[in-house]
This record gives sequence, C-alpha cells and structure tokens, in this order.
Amino acid sequence: MAGNAPDLDPLDADAVDAVRVTGLASIAAARSLDELKAVRSALLGERAPLVTANRAIGGLEPSQRAAAGKNLGRARSALTQALQERHEVLAAAHEARALVEEAVDVTLPTRRERLGARHPLETLMEEIADFFVAMGWEIAEGPEIEHEWFNFDSLNFDIDHPARQMQDTLYIDGTSAGGREASDGHLVMRTHTSPVQSRAMLARGVPLYVACPGKVFRSDALDATHTPVFHQVEGLAVDKGLTMAHLKGVLDHFAKAMFGPEARARLRPSYFPFTEPSAEMDLWFPQKKGGPGWIEWGGCGMVNPNVLRASGIDPRVYSGFAFGMGLERTLMLRHGISDMHDIVEGDVRFSQQFGLTGRGN
Repeated sequence: MAGNAPDLDPLDADAVDAVRVTGLASIAAARSLDELKAVRSALLGERAPLVTANRAIGGLEPSQRAAAGKNLGRARSALTQALQERHEVLAAAHEARALVEEAVDVTLPTRRERLGARHPLETLMEEIADFFVAMGWEIAEGPEIEHEWFNFDSLNFDIDHPARQMQDTLYIDGTSAGGREASDGHLVMRTHTSPVQSRAMLARGVPLYVACPGKVFRSDALDATHTPVFHQVEGLAVDKGLTMAHLKGVLDHFAKAMFGPEARARLRPSYFPFTEPSAEMDLWFPQKKGGPGWIEWGGCGMVNPNVLRASGIDPRVYSGFAFGMGLERTLMLRHGISDMHDIVEGDVRFSQQFGLTGRGN
C-alpha cells in the first residue's frame, strides 16, 4: 500500500541483480505450468519485491529515478523473457504429454458438452450498470477508436502531456501528437473511458448523470497486474450545486454495492488534468490479505472548469464530479484473483467458477 517502504531498494544495483539471479534460478527450476505460474506471481505479482520497488521510484529524488528505473527495468525484462521462454518449453511438454495421456477412443459414443459460463467481467459490467440505473443515472457508450480531441484536448490534457506519447498511447496512424497543434489531432485507441463524458456533455447537455463502462487500451505488456486491453467504469455528474460531499456519498454507496456493507471510500489529494480538486480513492476492504485495510481503487474529483467549457457548459452555473476505476482490479479484489493472466487467457474453467450469471461473490 502507498506509504510503505519497499523491501528492495531500487537504487541498490547489487540487491536488484540478486533478485534477478534468484528469480532466473526459480524459473529454470519450475517443472510444470502450475509451478511456473506460482513463480511468476512471486516475481512479478503485485507484492513482488521488484514491483513494490518500482512503485517506490516516485518517492525518490528526480536525479535518482533514472538509475533506479534502469536497475529495475533490466531485472524485470530479464525475468519476463525467461518466464516466456520457460512457459514455451513447459507448454510444449504439457501438450506432448496430454496427447499421450488424454488419448480417447473416437469410436465411443460422445457425451454431452458441459455448459459454458459468461465471463465474470461481462457480468460485473452489467451489475455496475444496474447499480447506476437504479440511482436514476444513464449508461453512456462511445467509440473505442477515438479522436485525440475527445481523448485528450477536451479533458484538459496539455499538448506536451506525457500520456500523449507513444509509450502510453496507441496511435492509429503510428505517430505521436507531441509538438502538434490540437487541431491536427489523430485517431487513437482510447486510453480511458473519460472521452465518453465529453461526448455525453455535448450530446445530452445538463443536468447530466451518466456512467460509462467500457474497454480501454494502453501500451503495456501483459503481466500479473497489467494488460494492454482492460476495462474501466467512469461516473460523471454535472448539475447546479454539486460538491465533493456528493461525490463522497456516491463512492461510499458504490463501494458497499461492490464489496459489502462494511466497505467505504476515502479520498487523498492528487492531480488529474480533468478534475480540480483531484483525489485518489481508497477502499476500506475487509477481505484484504493480512487483515482489513485501505487499498487504492481509483481516481476522482470535481470536473475541471476547462473541461466544462470545452463542452459548452458554463462553470459559473454548473459544477460536476467524476470518478473512475478499473474493472479488472475490482474483479481481482472481489474474488481474490492474483494473476491477470487468469482473466484474459480465455480458459473456460476460470469462467465456470462464477456460474452462468457470475453474480456470486
């Protein structure tokens, strides 16, 4: 959690290299895909030393961050490559063994196929939509291939904002917008569901209460806690007299709907271009490993007046609040899922655990 010192000093090159060497040995020693999965979680999971050390880079002096990032990046790259190579070897061995062990007599009568199951992410999005509709909100959708103006400019992202660069954003024409005027924008794979908020304000006007669940895209590698294609839900309310108190009430209500009656939210000061003031949103999570505690869930704040003006809304008359969180993270917290691969690899056995509706916690 934020505020805890990492067990591994990102500036200690020898310690980082020792983690790399030990990790490579553990990878080489894995004798099955299940063992390799456990090794991957230990090396690159949310609480792995390299991952917690990486989160600590933001707290270092600016002059130290490059060296720390280089130390950790080299180790993580080596481990990721070794995991992939070992996975290929073990998967080939598993497939060869399965061809022998799972051979069937094709002349025998077949059995009926087992029932499938809906993916829990899909049912979670429907559950969230039901929650907001029950409050009187509307559900809004938008294109996954989005214009830069909606994805960045309308949301108060400066033309030189780091999120516009290709290491974060997937540009359709393969070029970055850095250094260009906003009117020369390109098409991008949307990096968040916030563009739907701008489209909703332009199309529906105010007062406005919408939730926007959907798929988003980032230039990230697939590992235990990240994926280049994931899902978010955004909430937006614009009306006369809205305050942070209204935002906090909605977040508390939403937390209880997702995680049970003991759940609640708290806000910590932060910064986002599209909200002012902005806050990180923590969730009080009774089922947290090691005992109940706070865990980061998403971001929120009052809609920046520049965002309202971009959609033709007078910020002297109307105010608004917005919030967003990742659905994969929500699903992982609700069900104790530790590895993102389980969610995205499409193994039907994973979805079958949640039944046909996937509503059970």
